[in-house]
Amino acid sequence: MEKKINIIVNEDGHKNRIDSFINKFEKHISRTRIKKLILSKRLKINNKLIIDPSKRIYKNDVVNLVIPEPKKTSLKPYDFNLDIVYEDHDLIIINKPAGIIMHPGAGNYDKTIVNALLSYDKYSLSNIGDKFRPGIVHRIDKNTSGLIVIAKNNNTHENLSVQFSKHKILRSYQLLIWGKLRPSKGRIETLITRSSKNRQMMQVSFTKGKKAITNYKTIEIFENKNTPTLSLVECKLETGRTHQIRVHLNHLGNSIVGDDKYKKKFKKIKNIDDELIGLLTNLNRQFLHAKTLGFIHPNKRKEMIFNSNLPKDLEIILKKLRNTKK
Repeated sequence: MEKKINIIVNEDGHKNRIDSFINKFEKHISRTRIKKLILSKRLKINNKLIIDPSKRIYKNDVVNLVIPEPKKTSLKPYDFNLDIVYEDHDLIIINKPAGIIMHPGAGNYDKTIVNALLSYDKYSLSNIGDKFRPGIVHRIDKNTSGLIVIAKNNNTHENLSVQFSKHKILRSYQLLIWGKLRPSKGRIETLITRSSKNRQMMQVSFTKGKKAITNYKTIEIFENKNTPTLSLVECKLETGRTHQIRVHLNHLGNSIVGDDKYKKKFKKIKNIDDELIGLLTNLNRQFLHAKTLGFIHPNKRKEMIFNSNLPKDLEIILKKLRNTKK
C-alpha cells in the first residue's frame, strides 16, 4: 500500500530546500530516497507537480509526497554459499568474497549476492529500493572482498541508509599499494565524477562531482633488494563514492596491487623473488578488503562493530613479503 505524506510548511521551513525539509519531518526516510521520489514525479507543492529536489519552499505551502508500494522482484535465486558473520531479525552481515557482484545489472542477472540472498531467504529482504537490489543498503566492488550489511526489512533499510548518508557508518579497508605514501598518513578530500574518457571509470575532479573523503595511514612498508616497494595501508571512509579508495590512491600515484582499472606501469626490478612476482602478477582481483564495519543497530540502538580477516589469497602475499623482508 502506498503512503502519503502531507505537510504544511511552518516558519522553520520557510525558504528551505524541499528535500531537506521533508527529511526533517520524516527522519526515517533518507534524503537520497526523498530525492529519487521527487525526480520520479511523486511530489506536489500547492497541488503543482515538482521534480526539483532543490526547490525552495515558503511558509504555508502545502507539501504532498507519495511513497509508492514497494515493487515485487522476479529475480532468480542463486545457490551460493554465503559467508554469514551475523544475523538477527533485522539485518545480515556478510563477508563477501571477491569475484561476485552485489546485484543484477548489464551482463549478469543471475549470479550475484542478491540472487544468493533470494536463495537463502527470499521473504526476508527489504524492498523499498531498486527492484534489482532487495536488501542492498551499500555496495563494494566485484573484485573487492569484505563486510557488507543487508537489510531484512524496510525500517532497517531506511535507518541504515540515513546513517550512511550522515557518514555515521564505520568502514575500514586494508589494501596493498605500489610504492610509499607521502605523507605516510593523511586525509584525501576531493570531488569524484565519472571519467570523460571511460564511462565505467571514475576520476578526481576539482570542479564537478560528489565530495569524497578518505582517511589513510601506512601500516607496513616492504622495501628491499628482493621486493618492489609496496605498502600495506588502512583507509577509513567518511563518504562512500563509487571506486572511492581506488580512485583516491591512484590520484596520489599509488595504485592498488591487482587493480585492472586504476593502475600505473611500474619498472621491472632485478633480483626480485620469482615466487613473489608470480603471486603479484597472477592476482585476479585488487588487494582491497573491507575489514571493519560498524553502525548503530536500528532496533537495538547499540553500536555494533564487525571485523573480518584478510582472505587467504591476500594473506599469502603478505606472508611472502614478510618472509622476503627478513
